[in-house]
Amino acid sequence: MTTHLGWQGRFFEDFVVGDVYQHPLGRTITTTDNIWFTLLTQNTAPLHFDHEYARRTEFGKPLVNSTLTLALVAGQSVTDVSQNVFANLGWTDIVLPAPVFEGDTIHSSSTVLDARESRSRPGLGVVTVRTEGVKQGGETVIEFSRTLLVYKRGHGPRSEETAS
Repeated sequence: MTTHLGWQGRFFEDFVVGDVYQHPLGRTITTTDNIWFTLLTQNTAPLHFDHEYARRTEFGKPLVNSTLTLALVAGQSVTDVSQNVFANLGWTDIVLPAPVFEGDTIHSSSTVLDARESRSRPGLGVVTVRTEGVKQGGETVIEFSRTLLVYKRGHGPRSEETAS
């Protein structure tokens, strides 16, 4: 019998400027997701959890909490971008060009903008990606840039696992 390791994520050496990663998992956002996330984060805007209030707005229905959209799309990118992260260094240029509603299905992709060796940590590299989330039909609902420190192969907590 042969044992095969599952996907271990990319290490710094695997990032090439210009590469695009189509993240494999999509997610349909439910009413429960939206309400629980909104209340969990103590967001008091009724547009996210009060259907009667939301019905009277120009949207006519609840709007998905924008930080849920950010969290979801960032999470979708982990398998390709930050599975081997040491730390996030920053998030910039977050834009929300279209609304997300309960029942929308979100998919995402990331483009590598920059990859360089860390000047202060020899076992790490600095990677910057631009991530885009789209809903069914292809409409972009969020874009952001993220810079992170990523382990080089053979470094970090998994170094013994990946050496074999």
